[in-house]
Parts: sequence; structure tokens; C-alpha cells
Amino acid sequence: MTKKTRRRYSDEFKADAVSLVTEQGYSVSEAARRLGVERSVLDRWCRKHRQQVAGTPERQEDDRDAEIKKLREEVRKLQLEKDILKKAAAFFAKESS
Repeated sequence: MTKKTRRRYSDEFKADAVSLVTEQGYSVSEAARRLGVERSVLDRWCRKHRQQVAGTPERQEDDRDAEIKKLREEVRKLQLEKDILKKAAAFFAKESS
């Protein structure tokens, strides 16, 4: 019984393989066949690449926190403007009477 050895690929090789699929339009099957790697391996590399491009969960949480902070500030400003408009409307209503 022959023990199957696991091949190790450099990060550069993986990046080049993924770019064949993402940038040059090769299908995963075709690129895997041309490079001599298993289709499932190249598919895994492509999925990992897509996840990295989409952003990490920590970064998404930071973006969400920043957006919440920005929206709260905007709500505060709008409430101040509304209060000023109420006071101005009351003032002009008194003057016109």
C-alpha cells in the first residue's frame, strides 16, 4: 500500500492559480487541469480569495460601528435643527397674532 504524500504549493503559485480563474477567465476545472492540481484544491483557494476580498468579519464590524456613529451624529444634528425650527415657528406665530 503506497502512502500518498501531500504536495505543498507556494503562496505565489496559489495566487497565480487564482488569478487564472478570477482575472483571465479560465474555469476552475480548466485551470486545475492545466496546472496539474486537483479541482477541489483550486476551488478552495478561490473561495479563500473571495472571502479575503470581501473583507474579514472584524473589518465589517468596524465599518458597521463607524456607520452607526455617523448616523447617531446625523440624528443629533437633525434633532437640533428640528428644535430650532419649532422655536422659530412659535416666534413667528406670536408676532403674526
